[in-house]
Amino acid sequence: MHALVFHEFGDADVLRWEQLPDPAPGAQQALVRMRAVGLNFADVYRRNGNYHLAGTPPWILGYEGAGEVVSAPEGSGLRAGQRVGFADSPFANAELCAVDVDRLIPLPDDVPFETAAGSLLQGLTAQYLCRDSYAARAGDWAVVHAAAGGVGLLLVQMLRHLGARVVGIASTEAKRQAVRELGADHVLPTEGWAEAVKSLTGGRGADVVYDSVGTTLRDSLDAARIGGTVVFYGMAAGDPAPVDPRLLMDRSLRLVGGDLWNVLTTAQERRTRAAELFGWIESGAVTLRISRTLALREGAQAHRDLEGRQVIGKIVLLP
Repeated sequence: MHALVFHEFGDADVLRWEQLPDPAPGAQQALVRMRAVGLNFADVYRRNGNYHLAGTPPWILGYEGAGEVVSAPEGSGLRAGQRVGFADSPFANAELCAVDVDRLIPLPDDVPFETAAGSLLQGLTAQYLCRDSYAARAGDWAVVHAAAGGVGLLLVQMLRHLGARVVGIASTEAKRQAVRELGADHVLPTEGWAEAVKSLTGGRGADVVYDSVGTTLRDSLDAARIGGTVVFYGMAAGDPAPVDPRLLMDRSLRLVGGDLWNVLTTAQERRTRAAELFGWIESGAVTLRISRTLALREGAQAHRDLEGRQVIGKIVLLP
């Protein structure tokens, strides 16, 4: 098989399209022929060497994808030719991938490979952010940082679907327009947003602020109402400054962390959550915006595009 690999940490130029031996599935693994792979910032972090990475060189990136079962163990409930996707299994940037059977999610017939590969990781992340980290309710004021990013665009739509009033934050007018088109009630630039949130909410502050930027965490806490919640789930711009617990105590704030791997704990949990996600997509309540598709062999260019932060939506790679 061919795979997109790298032998050393570095910029996108370290990525190579190389031939490797086909993976040998373990006793509880299925072999999947990959048809589409989602690109995420976590892949960039792993390539740079500052995020957990499975295996040994040559490393294969990718934790999210969709394809067809080539072979599966007896009793797994999977069959050759079945369409499946996954959100949390390594080595997806290849023509073939061995995946634990309990991590595979059967795909509905009307969900294309590109949609599954582009929505599972970020879609399930957005879903738990508004279901588990903070249970969004009708009438809530919800602020979403990086609202034009992959998770951000989906989270904006899910919050609106649940009845929240959504304030998106994005760095350029093109990004802000994309967020408006997907239903945000208000969209703000990255300058002066905390004061604007206070004004929009009549001085009260937001019920919940979703922060994936990191360096904005203190401002997010300031923008939350007394008794409000800040959900911290990423650090795209760098690590946040330490938070004094007295700040939380003085205003009865909740600071919640979030990580998808703590939620997708069983095969049933994955499939139940994915069924709701696909239901939202099929009904039109949530739209996946695919920014562009590229051949997997062009993965280095895809990484450059993503790192340039001009991408609005999702990049999907096609083996």
